[in-house]
Amino acid sequence: MRPTNVADVKIAAIACAVPQRRVSYRDDAIEFGEAEMEKIASTTGIRERRVACRGVTTADLCIAAAEKLFETGRWPKDSIEAVIVVTQSPDYFLPATACTVQSRLGLPTECAAFDVNLGCSGYTYALWFAGHLISGGAASKVLLLVGDVANKVHPKDRSARPLFGDAGSATIVEASPGAPRTFFRVGTDGAGQNHLIVPAGVGRLPHNPRTALEMEGEDGNIRSLDNLHMNGAEVFIFTLSKLPGLLKATMADAGWTIDDVDAVVLHQANSFMLKHVAKSAKIPLEKIPLSLDSFGNTSSASIPITIVSRMRELLAGEP
Repeated sequence: MRPTNVADVKIAAIACAVPQRRVSYRDDAIEFGEAEMEKIASTTGIRERRVACRGVTTADLCIAAAEKLFETGRWPKDSIEAVIVVTQSPDYFLPATACTVQSRLGLPTECAAFDVNLGCSGYTYALWFAGHLISGGAASKVLLLVGDVANKVHPKDRSARPLFGDAGSATIVEASPGAPRTFFRVGTDGAGQNHLIVPAGVGRLPHNPRTALEMEGEDGNIRSLDNLHMNGAEVFIFTLSKLPGLLKATMADAGWTIDDVDAVVLHQANSFMLKHVAKSAKIPLEKIPLSLDSFGNTSSASIPITIVSRMRELLAGEP
């Protein structure tokens, strides 16, 4: 898709919510061994993550985040004209989680509501959606609810369980005359679908007793077809082949150099990957804030989590 930009639109506020339960890599060592977990923690940078209790859903976390914003009184609920929920762990197959959230939050019935099934790229896509809705005149104020709970990760899968944390976020995007332009580049390459996939559970392979059977893969990890399968090496290769060039092109669209940028807030997959992206894109490491040490990989919520938990320190010049 061609590069796009929107003017007179701004991010007005961001809030996040995470479960109280903290799980560290040392807790995982009970299951997988201390040496193995120390190695994973050192490579990924993930020392701790937040894990939701059974029954706590993505919508619960996102609603908690949204209520923080509404409690300020700056954004009345009846001013919200669209709500977008970005998640790969919805409350139900149907109805859309956005529809249930509209009711639970008490948003107007005139409010548009829809779900977007995206993970790592979810937050930037949500900003793209919202920005163009507003610049096109369809809405003046949009509520983005973005997050996931890692309920598809098998508890015995050491390649995934120590990485993923649970979180929800809420972002108000609104019309703001005079706001600087925001630049977007979006694209898709679905050829690598099998490298990050939950194979069973929906139309292509419905859940059945066979899909629930635990299997040990060639990598020694245990999971079923109902669980997340992630080929970390292939995800790494794809990221390194695409992201540095995308970052450079988007900055060029805006007429920026890296010297004009205070921070480059990236999806928090793992620190090893982010360091390689920084090196390839020639971005100083100190300009890439990290939150994964405390929250893990929180999927689509990782960018807003990083902004609210790390950006104040970064912009203030604190360690």
